[in-house]
Amino acid sequence: MTGCRHLAAGVALAALAAVSACGGDHGQSRPAVDYELVSVGDPGNASDSTGFGSVPYAYRIGKLDVTIGQYTAFLNAVAASDTHALYSPSMATDLNSAGISRAGSAGSYTYDAMDNEGSSANRPITYVSWLDAARFANWMSNGQPRGAQDASTTENGAYDLSGSSGIAAVARNAVNPNTGAAPTFFIPLENEWYKAAYFDPTLSGGAGGYHLYATRSSTGPGNVIGDGANQANSVAAGLLCVTQSPNYSTTQNYLTDVGAFSDSASFYGTFDQSGNVWEWNDLDGAPSASRGLRGGYWFAAAIPMQSVLYSSDTVTREDNGAGFRLASPAAP
Repeated sequence: MTGCRHLAAGVALAALAAVSACGGDHGQSRPAVDYELVSVGDPGNASDSTGFGSVPYAYRIGKLDVTIGQYTAFLNAVAASDTHALYSPSMATDLNSAGISRAGSAGSYTYDAMDNEGSSANRPITYVSWLDAARFANWMSNGQPRGAQDASTTENGAYDLSGSSGIAAVARNAVNPNTGAAPTFFIPLENEWYKAAYFDPTLSGGAGGYHLYATRSSTGPGNVIGDGANQANSVAAGLLCVTQSPNYSTTQNYLTDVGAFSDSASFYGTFDQSGNVWEWNDLDGAPSASRGLRGGYWFAAAIPMQSVLYSSDTVTREDNGAGFRLASPAAP
């Protein structure tokens, strides 16, 4: 297992059971974002040989990455002024992963999902820092309110960012001060992310074990979009997934729709934890200046997708190969 917590040089950092994503309408007739969750059971499973993956409780995790369309709804709810720079101009200008366009001026910004070689709405959001992901989790935990970026919308909820330095992650709140209950959405801990991706209780004669990839396989995935087991948005046989070409272009979209590899789910039913984009995790939850990234991305081959590779970066890092998914407590 690699012991470093950084990405190798040259490697960029890289909705249907209809679980309601809100705890109240806050003036909205219905939530703007319905974020689908899958259940991760088998509490108390043993760790993998890497030391990761044991979780002593049941929980839920996003079936899919947070999408460009969902993040657009978030921006339109809270970023008319965008005090905390939740929008990056690269979301529109980097055609490898664009995106979201912004119109208007501060105080009246509006946002739209772009057409970038087809609708971008169902592709994973990128150019998001860990802090952006935490603010999205706060907004979801607070019931998707509309308004300025303050303690009732983005600055508190799952994470208290109101006194944050802006360069370090904070621990998750035990209680959301806006609801008086435990946060309903949060960034998964590394063990939570790892278990959902790689653990399979049917392995080893029912004793449970781990796959090397989040496609329920320990063989390097192919990269053919659509049906077919063990496929992912990555480089395979020297070919980029979307174009099936070895040649890279600065103007080509390389993201696939979330869930596009419909026969390549993990045991628990998550998609794209291998390939497409790296995903932020919360490490062990302790405050620090860095947070974890796992899963590989569209410009990397099989090795970065493996369970044995772990990485981290500063919480402010934004890139065309990094996004996130959320987790939630087990259903009551």
